Amino acid sequence: MKELICFAHRGASGHEPENTLAAVEKAIALRADWIEVDVYAVAGELIVIHDERLERTTNGAGYVRDASLSYLRSLDAGKGQRIPTLREVFDSVDGRAGINVELKGPKTAGLAVSLIEEYVRERLWNYEQFIVSSFSRRQLRKVRKLNPQIRLGILIDRPRRRYAIFARRYHAYSVHAQINIASARFIAHAHERGLKVFVYTVNSPEDIDRLRALGVDGIFTDFPELIVSR
Repeated sequence: MKELICFAHRGASGHEPENTLAAVEKAIALRADWIEVDVYAVAGELIVIHDERLERTTNGAGYVRDASLSYLRSLDAGKGQRIPTLREVFDSVDGRAGINVELKGPKTAGLAVSLIEEYVRERLWNYEQFIVSSFSRRQLRKVRKLNPQIRLGILIDRPRRRYAIFARRYHAYSVHAQINIASARFIAHAHERGLKVFVYTVNSPEDIDRLRALGVDGIFTDFPELIVSR
C-alpha cells in the first residue's frame, strides 16, 4: 500500500489542546511527518490559533485580531497551555518534522516568509521543511512574490477546477482538499497537473484506507498514530 505523509492537524489535537506546544510535542512523539498550525497576525507577531474568535479554544473572549498580544498570551488554551507564537512552534519542532503554516488572516504572508527565511538562513532548516497554505489567494500570491522558494499549498473545501489555474500561475506545490471532495477524479486531475494531494481532516481508519487506495499523497489527522501505525 502507498506510504502516506502524516500531517498532525493543529498538532496531535486529538490528544492535546489544538495549536499548542503540547499538541506539537505529542505529534512529534507519535512520529508525525509534518505539523500543521494556523496563524493570525497580531501586533507584528504570528499567533497560533485557528478561530477568528477566542471562545471555543481559550478562556478569553472576542476577536483574535482585536486583542492585544499581552492579553492573548495571558489566556489558557487548554490544560494550562497558552497560545504560542509561530516562532515558539518552530523552536519546539527544531527540525524534527516539517511545518505547514496555514495563513488565516490578513498581513500574515510577509511575517511567515520572514520567519521561514530566518530559520533557513540562521537555523539550518531548508525550504523543503515548510509549506505555506491558505484559502486566501491574496496571501498565497504575496508569499510567492516575496519568496518563490517557499512551497505553496492551496486549500479548497468545495469542488472547483479554478484551483488548477491558480496552481499553474503561482507554481503551487500541493492542493489541500476537504475529505468530501477527494474523489478519484479529483485526485487524478491534481496529479496530472503535478500537484501533491493532501486531504483533511481524516480520523477514521476506513477513510484512511480508502484515500490511500485512491492515491492521495498525505492526510491531515488529529490522531497521527492512525497513519503512522498503518
